[in-house]
Amino acid sequence: MKKFTKVLALVFAVMMLLTACTANVAKDSDLKYVQEKGKLIVGMTLFAPMNYYEGEEFVGFETEFAKAVGEKLGVEVEFIEIDWNTKEVELEAKNIDCIWNGMTITPERQEAMSISVPYMQNKQVVVAKAENAEAYKTADGLDKIVVVAEAESAGEEVASTDAFFSKASYTAVDSQAKALMEVSSGTAGACVVDYVASIGMIGEGTDYENLVVVETGDFSPEQYGIAFRKGSDITEAVNKAIAELAEAGTLKEIAAKYKLDALLEV
Repeated sequence: MKKFTKVLALVFAVMMLLTACTANVAKDSDLKYVQEKGKLIVGMTLFAPMNYYEGEEFVGFETEFAKAVGEKLGVEVEFIEIDWNTKEVELEAKNIDCIWNGMTITPERQEAMSISVPYMQNKQVVVAKAENAEAYKTADGLDKIVVVAEAESAGEEVASTDAFFSKASYTAVDSQAKALMEVSSGTAGACVVDYVASIGMIGEGTDYENLVVVETGDFSPEQYGIAFRKGSDITEAVNKAIAELAEAGTLKEIAAKYKLDALLEV
């Protein structure tokens, strides 16, 4: 009886070990995790032309792009607005499955997360009221004015470290939309934002018709990528989906709707 009990206990232990190994494989596969729940949760912030509301409809290049990739993966896409400062924390906590919102690829982010192939080029530009654009073309013109940019963004890196802004006073804000609002209202003299963001958010027909891109030259040329958890196997699947959408011309069609087709990298 004792021998039978020992054998039974051994069999049970082996079964538990196999179950744990299977669970770990499932746990380690981000792709399986997403496909089993049938949903890819995208962390983003609101800014045109990437993710924004047109009336009550949620639209934008990234919005349509993510949905097209979701179809390739066989999952629905859910968008959640996040605090950009805590995006990595949200990703690791599995509150979101990816960061897909005009995210600049940097060596630091590549070290901390798994990032897709670059799909769009971008740069940072200075935006100001139209009447100030001529004065702000030089570093001297920025003397003692307040320059704002989104915290933890490529714009912040430029505004806080580039010699062109050495005579200005820098202040961080929580989004690119807030940066534009500060300039439009006169609280700040200028802001540094993505060129892509400026395409959709300023000029005729927008909420910021009084703002223009200052012709100062290009700052910080960069590329956009989609971030997943470190070691995630979703990255490879998404890269494959991107290549298929590019080859079919679907990605260019989506980009053209938002005047971004000339910036595509795939």
